[in-house]
Amino acid sequence: MVITLVMVGKYLEAVSKSKTSEAIKKLMNLRPQTAVIIKDGVELTVSLDEVSVGDVVYVRPGAAIPVDGTVQDGASSVDESMLTGESLPVEKQPGSPVTGGSINGEGLLRFTVTRVGEDTALSKIIHLVEEAQGRKAPIAKLADVISGYFVPAVIGIAVVSAAIWALAGQDFDFVLNIFVTVLVIACPCALGLATPTAIMVGTGKGAELGVLIKGGEALETTHSIDAVVLDKTGTITQGKPELTDIIRYTQDDEASVLLLTASAERGSEHPIARAIVSAAQMRDLPLDEPEQFRAIPGRGIEASVQGRRVLAGSAKLLTEHNIDISRSTGDAVALSGAGRTLMYIAVDGVLTALMAAADAPKATSRHAVAQLKSLGLDVYMLTGDNASTAHAVAKSVGIDHILSDVLPDGKAQEVQKLQAQGKRVAMVGDGINDAPALVQADVGMAIGTGTDVAVESADIVLMRGDLTAVSAAIALSRATIRNIRQNLFWAFAYNVVGIPFAAGLFYAFGGPLLTPMFAGAAMALSSVSVVTNALRLKRFHLKDK
Repeated sequence: MVITLVMVGKYLEAVSKSKTSEAIKKLMNLRPQTAVIIKDGVELTVSLDEVSVGDVVYVRPGAAIPVDGTVQDGASSVDESMLTGESLPVEKQPGSPVTGGSINGEGLLRFTVTRVGEDTALSKIIHLVEEAQGRKAPIAKLADVISGYFVPAVIGIAVVSAAIWALAGQDFDFVLNIFVTVLVIACPCALGLATPTAIMVGTGKGAELGVLIKGGEALETTHSIDAVVLDKTGTITQGKPELTDIIRYTQDDEASVLLLTASAERGSEHPIARAIVSAAQMRDLPLDEPEQFRAIPGRGIEASVQGRRVLAGSAKLLTEHNIDISRSTGDAVALSGAGRTLMYIAVDGVLTALMAAADAPKATSRHAVAQLKSLGLDVYMLTGDNASTAHAVAKSVGIDHILSDVLPDGKAQEVQKLQAQGKRVAMVGDGINDAPALVQADVGMAIGTGTDVAVESADIVLMRGDLTAVSAAIALSRATIRNIRQNLFWAFAYNVVGIPFAAGLFYAFGGPLLTPMFAGAAMALSSVSVVTNALRLKRFHLKDK
């Protein structure tokens, strides 16, 4: 009967534990077994193993995208929720990247394969989650240490209890019953399951939310974070400037001024020039090739478009050409104060317009910062921009603490300064120059859309390109550690009550006597209850702080 009850308990435990790795199974099931490739104009359905980099793959509406690639033809919306946690479909068009495992929407897509096999994003995610689930958190070492003392202590208690009852005159059957019952009820299964099951469910849930946690140690450290440092460019902001303002000083209409400027800037690689060209293309303006073009380092450009001489660049460029820019002084001060980067435009020797561009915050950044504050965290913005630009961006997203004018090699030092103040710091970044700071921080979080170096340097990878996943990672860590503590408490409480009961302490005072059969049932129930408690993490939501 004891063996039957223990085996039933083990079966229930195995069923419960199998649910802890459901996230891995879901990720693996995303991978289709075949792909439709186009060779010599013919569609061929081949095994996924036969797909190579450079092949052209055809994806029908509603089908899973088999491997990573770049869209060649077609337009569609793609569901990437199982990879990034992003619920809204992502629009795809020629030039857009697609990820294996995501689901194509209503359009036909043809794309060129860029990564296959273990190099695909989905394979790397599965590998990361599997590794994380196998790594112990520091809190697990506590259970290991206690178990090291617990087992010999229980054997000692069993021997002493049996000896006392034998000396008290009980027969052999009774003494053996006491000895076996103590050993069975104290089997430390629940203690051993308390941490790994919670970590498996926690990291799996993180993967569903687009948060890849690289192991139990990162998961545990994250729960104690009290300061979050956010890199500005590409993390808080889009990472590329957008044209925000066009202020005109002549009778020329806005479209013609933008057309002339964008045509003149077509040969420039300056980020602001690219923003102007992009704005003109979005308005479907027919750009002309400049008849003449000259880049003036540190100043701007000079070009001839439609027979008109165009100057575009800094205030210094125009004053050096004896062009009066006094009319724009008030506008320039206001735009600079708002964190905009300015470009002065003169046509045929006359100030024509003042254009302003800014690296605009991502749509979700303000909400994400508010979420971080609601978790009781201090939020810092780290940037190499000057103070006025930094303050403008910080104000727009609700950040109070600003670290500006920081050179790329000084980011790690700024993190170090905060740690010297006793803060436990999470650093969030996406660029190569963020890697040292990600390593220096107590927890490094890399935006998954950033560089490979940043992703490799981080403890946590945020698959979405926005900051809302930072709050999810910290809240999930807190929920997981709370769950582990609950599991350890109940595992210990069970033994504190169960062992004296099994040793016959209550029986000595007229209470009931526990048999090995009931001890086996209780031991099995304790293990199942611990695993069941860990599975509650599958219902985690961000509000579960």
